[in-house]
Amino acid sequence: MQQDFDFPQTPTDNPVARYMYLTRTVMPRLARDEKQDWPVRNNHCFQRIVLDTICEGVWYDYIARPAYKHLSRTQAAAAVHLCEQIIAGQIDLKALNQKSLDWRGKPRPPR
Repeated sequence: MQQDFDFPQTPTDNPVARYMYLTRTVMPRLARDEKQDWPVRNNHCFQRIVLDTICEGVWYDYIARPAYKHLSRTQAAAAVHLCEQIIAGQIDLKALNQKSLDWRGKPRPPR
């Protein structure tokens, strides 16, 4: 499911700024669309899912807080790429969210 959106682009030479823009602005705005069937709506939830996924575990076990100040360029680029895949519908956000919750020992939501 390709999403069309008209959001200003952030500089591609600053992956941390791009990651922050995507998770703070773009993804929450897209999540409010009724056609979007995403399990989360808030920026911190998108950040949790994306960072847990790129770290393959609870992100703050791998990256000092606050994450945006401590992301390596490689980690930030991976986060941007993952955000863009989620936005384009190429990656299942529900599955990523559940994996993030599993890493955190959170119970599965009722079906």
